[in-house]
Amino acid sequence: MILIGSVLLSSSGFLNLVLLLTTYFIVSRIYNKNAGAIQAYSVMPGMNVKCFTYEELNEATNGFKEKLGRGAFATVFKGVLAFENRKCVAVKRLDTIVGENELEFKAEMSAIGRTNHRNLVQLLGFCNEGQHRILVYEFMSKGSLASFLFGESRPNWYQRRQIALGTARGLLYLHEECRMQIIHCDIKPQNILLDDSLTARISDFGLAKLLRTDQTRTTTGIRGTKGYVAPEWFKSLPITMKVDVYSYGIMLLEIVCCRKKYEANIEDEDQMLLADWAYECYKQKKLHLLLENDDEAMHDIKKMEKYVMIAVWCIQEDPSLRPTMKKVTQMLEGTVEVSVPPGPSSFISSVF
Repeated sequence: MILIGSVLLSSSGFLNLVLLLTTYFIVSRIYNKNAGAIQAYSVMPGMNVKCFTYEELNEATNGFKEKLGRGAFATVFKGVLAFENRKCVAVKRLDTIVGENELEFKAEMSAIGRTNHRNLVQLLGFCNEGQHRILVYEFMSKGSLASFLFGESRPNWYQRRQIALGTARGLLYLHEECRMQIIHCDIKPQNILLDDSLTARISDFGLAKLLRTDQTRTTTGIRGTKGYVAPEWFKSLPITMKVDVYSYGIMLLEIVCCRKKYEANIEDEDQMLLADWAYECYKQKKLHLLLENDDEAMHDIKKMEKYVMIAVWCIQEDPSLRPTMKKVTQMLEGTVEVSVPPGPSSFISSVF
């Protein structure tokens, strides 16, 4: 009986030990898996951003109440950081954490987290708690360039020139001056934000492609927004920084003329497509037709003509004919002459 009791006691103790060890390994595995998911983004070299808790951002946005805008994968809310002197921020919350959304979060973290330039929107922090993927940016009080350009009151010519130059400088930084060369892939007025002094700030790096310094091109699926997308996206050609130059050229025409790239409600069909119409006005020396009720620009018609010429160079179908953003910036600054551009391609008409 004593022997049997000892055996039973030993068996019971052994089973308890096995159960205890099994529980320990399961709990440890779950903990390490969750910890690893957080570290996947929170420990990223070269980034000076804050890791927020979900509760902090939920409180800052008052339950994600005030919506600033919506994109394909995310919604942006206005927030106030009470623990930082009530600093206003823009809080970008991804809808779900599957597929492209997860990739978009990684892309934005990788791209903008390592950048620092006065013409880029600054990333302040992020949250990757549980299933939440949230990015926190500095708040741009004047909204987007789109609302500024296409609103009821036309911004003045000087302001538009400064915005065009600031955006060009921001792109030059992304392409040639930051540690990892970045192709933005979605340059358009909606992604250019304006601060209190109307300084242009490039935003939304969700589609950004990063290049090593020894790499000049990449391949990927079609990205960007209709009307701003360069021809090579549709031709299975390597994607270079010249796709951003093309998008910038279309946007530059919108900045010059204060109208959208395509206006379906215009009576004259020749004026519907801005790029084609602007080139015709330039070719026929009738640029005044682009500047209705814009006396300031009319009195600076030579500079306005130069901007149109730069834009036409940017939207050439052949990427090799497009200037780099460095040259675009120099032409805008007046340190490099602008030569007569060839006509834009028929590709522009085919995408509308």
